[in-house]
Amino acid sequence: MKITEAKFLQSAQSIADSPTPDRAEVAFLGRSNVGKSSLLNTLTNIKGLAKSSSTPGKTQLINYFEIKFKTVDPELPYLYARFVDLPGFGYARVAKSLKAEWNRNLTAYLELRPNLQIFVHLIDSRHPLLDIDKNVDEFLRTIKRGDQIIIQAFTKTDKLKRNDLAKLKRQYPEGIFISNLKKDGMMDLQNRITGYLFGH
Repeated sequence: MKITEAKFLQSAQSIADSPTPDRAEVAFLGRSNVGKSSLLNTLTNIKGLAKSSSTPGKTQLINYFEIKFKTVDPELPYLYARFVDLPGFGYARVAKSLKAEWNRNLTAYLELRPNLQIFVHLIDSRHPLLDIDKNVDEFLRTIKRGDQIIIQAFTKTDKLKRNDLAKLKRQYPEGIFISNLKKDGMMDLQNRITGYLFGH
């Protein structure tokens, strides 16, 4: 199964103006500047699908993308899901009142969205033990329903020495290890997502 089409659907400030929850959703979340937009563009093989920025914290809306998967079943040749690009946490240079509202909307989406199936927590492989990522992981495990999973995906692995990458893989045996430059880990991530959405 592979992604054959991906398109931007809409942006939303909160659940209230989000699309109807009629498709399974995969939320991508991580620290600002973790490489989330680049990962989405590489994963879908569409340059510029998700807008990346050199300014951390620029993505302040919940961005929805419609994803079309090609299957090997002639009776059901295509399956659909949504990828959801969430605002990055940390570093954002926005007014305190805006940041508070933004955090409330983000938390509400993660806790209350009924069709959210997978949390993809992106972690910079060079800094895997930051408190902010530990706190996010703990929060996700606290709110996770029985029908949801968390995938830890470590980005920018091309910037690690071979020994450091091997050590990280031992520390996180269930993790997925990604390099946008080499496209390493992309198929692993796609297979983990489709296996859970459509295979269980």
